Amino acid sequence: MSKLSPPFITAESVYGDFRHVNRCVRGRTLFWSNRREVRGNANMVTPTGIKSLEDRYIDSCRRHGVLSNRAILSAFFKAEVKKSRHQFYTSVIDAVDVRHESSCILDGEYVLLLLRAINQKLRVVDIQDSSFGKDFLLDLSQRGLTCQVLNLKSSHFRKLNMFGEFMQIRTLNLDFSSSLTSFREDCFTCMPNLKCLSLCGTRVANLWTTSAALSKLPSLVELRFQNCMCCDDTGPCPASSGEKSTDAGQLDGGLHNDALSFDSEEIPNQFSNTEEVLRNLFSLNNYDMNDEVESRSEYSSDDSEVDFSNRHHEFSLVELLSDEIPGWNGLQNEMIFSTLRMQDEDSSSSSNHISSVPRKKYISYHPSPICYEKHYREYTIASLPNLKVLDNFPIRKVDREKANIIFSQHFEYLPYKRKNKESVVNILQRREIKANHTRAKTWRGKPSCASGNSQYFYSRSLCAAKVGSSPLPLLCPLSTLGCISGDGGRNFRPRQFEYHPSDSSLMVFGTLDGQVVVINHENGNIISYIPSLGAMNSVLGLCWLKKYPSKLIAGSDNGSLKLYDIQQMSSTNKGICCSALSVTFDEFDQLTSVHVNSTDELFLASGYSKHVALYDIGSGRCLNVFTDMHREHINVVKFANHSPSIFATSSFDQDVKMWDLRQKPIRPCYTASSSRGNVMVCFSPDDHYILASAVDNEVKQLLAVDGRLHLDFDIASTGSSQNYTRSYYMNGRDYIISGSCDEHVVRICCAQTGRRLRDISLEVKGSGASMFVQSLRGDPFRDFHMSILAAYIRSNSNSEIVKVNLLASSDSAKEHPDSQHSRPSYSKGG
Repeated sequence: MSKLSPPFITAESVYGDFRHVNRCVRGRTLFWSNRREVRGNANMVTPTGIKSLEDRYIDSCRRHGVLSNRAILSAFFKAEVKKSRHQFYTSVIDAVDVRHESSCILDGEYVLLLLRAINQKLRVVDIQDSSFGKDFLLDLSQRGLTCQVLNLKSSHFRKLNMFGEFMQIRTLNLDFSSSLTSFREDCFTCMPNLKCLSLCGTRVANLWTTSAALSKLPSLVELRFQNCMCCDDTGPCPASSGEKSTDAGQLDGGLHNDALSFDSEEIPNQFSNTEEVLRNLFSLNNYDMNDEVESRSEYSSDDSEVDFSNRHHEFSLVELLSDEIPGWNGLQNEMIFSTLRMQDEDSSSSSNHISSVPRKKYISYHPSPICYEKHYREYTIASLPNLKVLDNFPIRKVDREKANIIFSQHFEYLPYKRKNKESVVNILQRREIKANHTRAKTWRGKPSCASGNSQYFYSRSLCAAKVGSSPLPLLCPLSTLGCISGDGGRNFRPRQFEYHPSDSSLMVFGTLDGQVVVINHENGNIISYIPSLGAMNSVLGLCWLKKYPSKLIAGSDNGSLKLYDIQQMSSTNKGICCSALSVTFDEFDQLTSVHVNSTDELFLASGYSKHVALYDIGSGRCLNVFTDMHREHINVVKFANHSPSIFATSSFDQDVKMWDLRQKPIRPCYTASSSRGNVMVCFSPDDHYILASAVDNEVKQLLAVDGRLHLDFDIASTGSSQNYTRSYYMNGRDYIISGSCDEHVVRICCAQTGRRLRDISLEVKGSGASMFVQSLRGDPFRDFHMSILAAYIRSNSNSEIVKVNLLASSDSAKEHPDSQHSRPSYSKGG
């Protein structure tokens, strides 16, 4: 006998068994699972007396010790699906539930055939641990389904983008989809009737992009990013509300599991499904299939929004949190929250009379990283006014009032305190009408009136309108792949960068290999290229001269200091300057920072020492070395923007100090202390404030005149002593941007109130891997534009400069290929 299956069964002979089963079913609902059982609401018929030909074929294969033929098994399935197309619409079956588990080996193509064949009769589709591949999920997203409940636990969506027909869906479950990090802005617009959404155990972390996507769900009333231990459904937990258990059948589109009430001392270990698991007519799990499932690893390298790169990796919450929340040090896989609150009868305040009551608690399991954002619950409640249940906890009127208060205290709905979204057209029309009205008044000899509005009123209104309409900002990696004469294509590894002070199109960056590159960041063209020539290592210090805009100072970590004039470079036949007239200064050991004063006469250098060196640019001499200015090494030194003798230093001794060259800097003008080592310091553009950034998100704004604390931005720490934080100004001194080397987000805060405007998440296109902030700068010429020097966590991947435009949407961005290089050191330089 051949080692293949005995070919004495034909696919068409399955029709007889299927006709018999269909005649036997007299219930209202057909339930398909991979357990080979049929259940009706009124009657249940299990055809134990009838062995299908498929079962007999499989049993025969086992008896003969041969493998089942996949072609024959597929033929059985195709025949069953083909027959089902003619039977379902003439049968008395009103609804069909389909369930598939990982133990059932079916190709995604056949599952799709089955779902399309059932079509309007679908009610619940439960597909867990799916190994069907990218095409299955993409087809599901693009074409949609007519079911009411869709359970896609452990799916491989990376960025959810569902735009098919999902008009009937009431419940969507994406729990434990460990690849899922974000949503397309319009991914839920195809689900106008969705009421219940569960996202436990995902990697969703950004409050702003998530709420923008969820706001497109007009019917959403139940949302879950973490679940109460006793609740498999998204509804309110009876243990927290004190109510009786709700019948699962009364929950529209629920997951059909009753919630169980309990005391905090009586925590059950696990709960079984109350619905009996039934056998599946079309199951193939009653035989051993030894054929290998086709590998999907190729999907991890493309630019798809579906990620199968980790599909064999068991989901681990601890691993998830160690990725998303650096400094996560062994916290347990649960958080205990008091979920019962009672009003204080002795208090007359309507907003401050809530107290925790430790009578009953729920244990929150499988939280997504978004749950660890400060004021996460209040932000979500304030952003989704129709929501009634969040994380199995009912939202009461007093909860919503408190949420609105906290939102107004800590978050900006729109930039510049704008409270309502406006269209750009309306703003332009108002500006035109007002301009005409002002000219008319001036012609009559009357003074023009600004109606109390500043000269920036309309520009700020336009920015608010554009930022408010683009919750997913445009991120565009700067191409640093330059063609240098005689070198073909060179892939640079940027380590530091600076915008040009007067030319809005230019930027300079230094590399880990000691090169200095001047680039037109608007079109990606390289203007000037200065090779290292073996003289420099990683370039950590860069500073343009203001009065001589063709000149710049570059310093590397081996102490090399040079001044270059890019106008006096010799050009190659390709038009790229590859050498420069340079001035070499005395070396400064272990350099981390350089900065030029406002008159372009002097510059300072600091590094891994307690000293600061002062250089004369005109003569090229080192004028002085100021010793022991701090107790530990000085990471960054900065001159004021307008006063040529004032400068500030930031040190890992936790102090920021102000100095004046006119007083021979032996003693500082003042000292301001942080609770951790200081990484960065910079002046606001008008020198009114100093922005100090210490390790692990300690960001403070000080009055430059005397060092008094003006504003603490209260950014949550991660617990990591290696989380080096850097902050700069954006839009003049209106906003600050802050990022840290152990996190993949950049935070934007109002520099006057400290309220958070938005977080920007960095993510590599295609792989879903996170990037981490190494340095950043606000664009000095464009409001709400910035650039971020971001690095991959992978050791074989390079850093890259990412341009961010908050006034445009990422949905309009062109696709950009990934680049792979090595991860640089984070602890050096500004």
